[in-house]
Amino acid sequence: MPSKSLQDLVDFARTRSPFYAAAYRDVPKTVSHLTELPILDHTAFWAANTWTDNQVLTGPLTDAGVYKTGGTSGIPKLSPWSRTEHADSVTAFGAGMALAGLKPGHRVANLFHAGELYGGFLYIENALHHAPVENVRLSIGALTSGEYVADLIESLGIHVLAGEPMKLSSVAEAVIKGGQRADSVELLFFAGDLLFNDLRPILTRAFPNAAISSLGYASNDAGLVGAPVPGDDVRVHEAFANRVLVEIVDDVTGEPITAEGVPGRLLVTNLFRTLMPVIRYPAGDRAEWVDVERGRFRLVGRADEGARVGTVAMPTEEIRAVLLAHDPDQFISGIQQVQRRWDGRDGLILRLGYIDEPPAELAAQLVEAVYKARPLYPDEVAAGAVHDLVIEWVPRSELVTNPLTGKLRQVLDERPPA
Repeated sequence: MPSKSLQDLVDFARTRSPFYAAAYRDVPKTVSHLTELPILDHTAFWAANTWTDNQVLTGPLTDAGVYKTGGTSGIPKLSPWSRTEHADSVTAFGAGMALAGLKPGHRVANLFHAGELYGGFLYIENALHHAPVENVRLSIGALTSGEYVADLIESLGIHVLAGEPMKLSSVAEAVIKGGQRADSVELLFFAGDLLFNDLRPILTRAFPNAAISSLGYASNDAGLVGAPVPGDDVRVHEAFANRVLVEIVDDVTGEPITAEGVPGRLLVTNLFRTLMPVIRYPAGDRAEWVDVERGRFRLVGRADEGARVGTVAMPTEEIRAVLLAHDPDQFISGIQQVQRRWDGRDGLILRLGYIDEPPAELAAQLVEAVYKARPLYPDEVAAGAVHDLVIEWVPRSELVTNPLTGKLRQVLDERPPA
């Protein structure tokens, strides 16, 4: 479907969608810039975007594919794509794969999740089919064991693994435990979640010849967002030209950020998606500009992600950086924050995945490092407000993931209801 100008998209949405008609009631008829439009209210959007009596869609649901969205913890929501919107999206995404290293004749193992209205496997399969280079598609899926995939790598000479970061690490663990080296693998494609540095050692160990790259940045709800940018920083993406408008705005004021290196909320406007218009939609991620003119941005984490223990905020990215900096021998292969409450006080467990058994003294060293980085935490412990920080080592496979998407649950709140 041809992309629309911003003005045409707004006109289309406000005349055909009751939700956007109400949201844009006070918006001038002529719109020259995104900032003249309100940032989309997630709660109101999904309250109106229901299966029956839908107030968001711009037409009847007669020819569309429907995916389920909801991230790692939210209530699942349904996101429809028209036939032409989906074709345009996967074609652009497939072109991004070629830029990221997909080569003619590559044998690609698709390890994403399928079924239950989840779009991951189908979207990547279609993107590979529409990629501008020939490739051999191996439809394996995420539910196959790491051992089975490891055997396929050897028997089929697989060149590329495409999957969620945690699935890739599962295959890597199977390769290592099987005493193998998957030398045929040239490229690890990840999507659906950020690939954190705590997973790199295990991937490098299992796949010594493989480059690591993002497949691209898209989601079932926000749609197409950014193509991968070749280079060492796999978090850098570039907004798909003539298809998507990306903004980074201040967390509090909502004002656009134009300076490079300043993080904020990422907003997406999709110029070709009109059945379910996506205009100034908060994608749920935080990002910072790398090159404003070229539309290049770096993903820096999920918005508002991290535990809070008493009055102490524990941002996932900051805590991860501290832990990895004090694990020189790279025992950590996954990090999860678990909030619990016992004896009338809150506590935090840092659940750390491992493959090789870590030394007993490492846990105390990691707690000390976190306390130095977040001095308010030991102060709260001393005041009797919260429990001491706890390190819990578990086999990497026992880290909790979303059963549908395979994403690592960064934060688990296991406290009883108030």
